[in-house]
Amino acid sequence: MFDRRKTLGLFAASALAMALAMPASAQDKPKLRFSAVFSEQDIRADMMKQLAEAVGDSAEMELYYGGTLFKQTTEIIAIQRGNLEMGNVAPQDIATQIPAFSILTSAYLFRDAAHMRDFFNSEAGAEMKAMAEDQLGIHILGPTYFGTRQVGLNIDKQITTPADMSGVKLRMPGGDAWQFLGQALGANPTPMAYAEVYTGLQTGAIDGQDNPLPNVENMKFYEVMKQIAMTSHLVGYDLLVISQKVWDEMGAEQQAAFQQAADAAIDWSQAQHLAREEELAKSFADSGLKIYTPDIDAFRAHAQQMYLDSDISKDWPEGMLERINAM
Repeated sequence: MFDRRKTLGLFAASALAMALAMPASAQDKPKLRFSAVFSEQDIRADMMKQLAEAVGDSAEMELYYGGTLFKQTTEIIAIQRGNLEMGNVAPQDIATQIPAFSILTSAYLFRDAAHMRDFFNSEAGAEMKAMAEDQLGIHILGPTYFGTRQVGLNIDKQITTPADMSGVKLRMPGGDAWQFLGQALGANPTPMAYAEVYTGLQTGAIDGQDNPLPNVENMKFYEVMKQIAMTSHLVGYDLLVISQKVWDEMGAEQQAAFQQAADAAIDWSQAQHLAREEELAKSFADSGLKIYTPDIDAFRAHAQQMYLDSDISKDWPEGMLERINAM
């Protein structure tokens, strides 16, 4: 006689045994929550979508933008507490916990995006990344470039060397580090809220501002500027990081595949940003702005010496600046 309950019980037991025999990866892929403050319209949001697709067979990524999951500066703490697996963090945030990291936020450290990438792929870069792993429990997958800061002015004065910046009221973000950067350019740094910069340029309350060209376009600063001196004083980048604990739980093959996917996504994003900056420089010139390159070597020498003569550099790893300059 057919016993329905016994048959169902045997089926359930058999299904459970099969599930337990299956590899964990086939049953439940690890969930990697990613948090960033950039918007979903940012090029780097597409970068992350590419990465999520590339690693989709081995991990499920949940992407959160605009600081909706964790606010800026809190991502590292969230990773340390196990509340987040991945984040796009500012090197300045790492420097607040590891003072030696402040060297990677200084003016004229990197000549361009390629130089920055070369550093992070070098032995010197590996030493700095190891600090973050050992002291913060985060593994750095790579730097995510988002633009190089240039000086835009609403005055006619030609800028060739830092001496030409003397007396120039240059809007810089608030905070000692940003104000020092303005001084390192030779300017008279003036703190001002980002939302007030357009009016400040329009009224002459400030003589200029420093931002990557995409920001100049987004905020329409070009409408109230006369020139852009391509000082290239700060290569803007954040760091794509993953929990060291999560990273260590991956096998060597999975780590290699994940890193390869991250490198490819970062390469694409960087190329997109560089192309956009080139387009904007031409567009601004076509619209009547004077675009030119000052004496970069003079600016670099002046800025680096100011950093070396200040307390800011007291925690820098010995010889690291020279190693980076030599690359």
